[in-house]
Amino acid sequence: MQTFLPYIATVAAYLIGSLSFAVLVSRVMGLNDPRTYGSKNPGATNVLRSGSKKAAIVTLLLDAIKGWLPVFAVGIWGESFGLGASTVAAVGLAAFLGHLYPVFFEFKGGKGVATAAGVIVGFNPWLGLASLLTWVIIAYFFRYSSLASIVTAVFAAVFYLFGDKVAWQAPNEQVLVLAVMAVLLVWRHAENINRLLAGTESKIGGKKAAEKLGK
Repeated sequence: MQTFLPYIATVAAYLIGSLSFAVLVSRVMGLNDPRTYGSKNPGATNVLRSGSKKAAIVTLLLDAIKGWLPVFAVGIWGESFGLGASTVAAVGLAAFLGHLYPVFFEFKGGKGVATAAGVIVGFNPWLGLASLLTWVIIAYFFRYSSLASIVTAVFAAVFYLFGDKVAWQAPNEQVLVLAVMAVLLVWRHAENINRLLAGTESKIGGKKAAEKLGK
């Protein structure tokens, strides 16, 4: 039985990640399905376009928690069951992939920023703090949420790779997962990147963003 525990934990993490809280929270709060308006992306940003800040905040928190919880659980209790760093990395990636490709929602998920953030915090809170500061700095100076998310995803892997010389140990498996998540996050933001290059991406608090929120 113990031989199969890493696989069971990984599948469980994927199933948790497959819970599309943007859709579920919207249903509970009587809002339209976020897959039917705006960017049609089942994420907190698109839920905000419904006009409900509360629903967007709840979605953001739950999406982050579903990335953090499997990593935290295996990290805390997994060792007594023979689950090591490789399983911690596997469940983190599984939860993230669950959000991107949710089995409960026809494998059509969100971009994964909040869930990736939860995984990063689960790997190491200091890494999470460093990543948060990176996002805030980029967002403050450039005013693009998408750019901040892309840069943070890339830098998270870099921070962790050199982390053993700063404040934390960096298991190779987790560095690999961070790199994979960074690649997937950049890929999922392809449209945003095209708009950034074209100069048409909405800025934080900008006129276009405000118009979208009113739709």
